[in-house]
Amino acid sequence: MRETRSDGDLLRAIAADGDRRAFEELYRRYAPWLLARLRGRCADAGVVDDVVQETFLAVWRGTARYREEGDVAGWLWRIGSRRLIDTLRGDGARGRLRQALSHLRHRDEVSAEERVLAGVEHGDLAGALVRLSPELRAVLQATVIDGLTTREAAVLLGIPPGTVKTRAMRARKQLREALA
Repeated sequence: MRETRSDGDLLRAIAADGDRRAFEELYRRYAPWLLARLRGRCADAGVVDDVVQETFLAVWRGTARYREEGDVAGWLWRIGSRRLIDTLRGDGARGRLRQALSHLRHRDEVSAEERVLAGVEHGDLAGALVRLSPELRAVLQATVIDGLTTREAAVLLGIPPGTVKTRAMRARKQLREALA
């Protein structure tokens, strides 16, 4: 009869010796759980599969170090959730945002932030947001607050990019009308 090793024993064996069997056991123990949990955060199964693989690859390569504080599931969740956020936001999105902002610096137009602040001064932004449907609020949350692109928001919300664009347009229109 084979003795079941603790999570800590498995991680120590992986870190010290590159023990493949320990790694496989850890993977079998936690990959299905992490996969299910991340699928609750992202509708794109391919992205979730990649993130789970990247999470365990970080454990195997030793780029993620367990400090024996807290449980292993929580540690794996932190790695996986951060990698999911990084994947959804992506460096490409940050670069596109910087490039777009650099072009806007030289214009004399009022910025979106200034328009929102003016709406706060002259209208009830919180009330207008509450009156939006949950679908429209979710799109605003993803694109405005979380800073995701239309494509990234579509993946996160599990809807087509065209639907994200349409809902964002409707949300902006309803907010403008409510704040006018």
